[in-house]
Amino acid sequence: MKLKLNEIDVDCILGELPEERVKTQRILVDVSLEISDLAGETDELADTVDYAALTEAIRAALVKAECRMLERAAKLVVETCLKFGRGKVFSATAAVTKTGAIPHLKSATVVAEGSVE
Repeated sequence: MKLKLNEIDVDCILGELPEERVKTQRILVDVSLEISDLAGETDELADTVDYAALTEAIRAALVKAECRMLERAAKLVVETCLKFGRGKVFSATAAVTKTGAIPHLKSATVVAEGSVE
């Protein structure tokens, strides 16, 4: 079963340039998780991923990390998903999009993937 979280809105430090190190900017995060299908049978929150809590965990991790590279931010989101959903998340794909960083470029997105070993 897949769980998708679309356009998680995060204001955080992200970038290498001096001005990017002092001012937050908006990024969007999309997550796709392969999860247990147990909740489809039991209809119980305890048997699935609490996506409200996961969304906040992702936001908090990105704010705290103050990443320099979009690639690191995407990898961090995957790591957060796999740790948060231990036993309920089998794999995670995260797309982190940064808008307005470069003139004439609407956005840049990095996609990272990971799975439980």
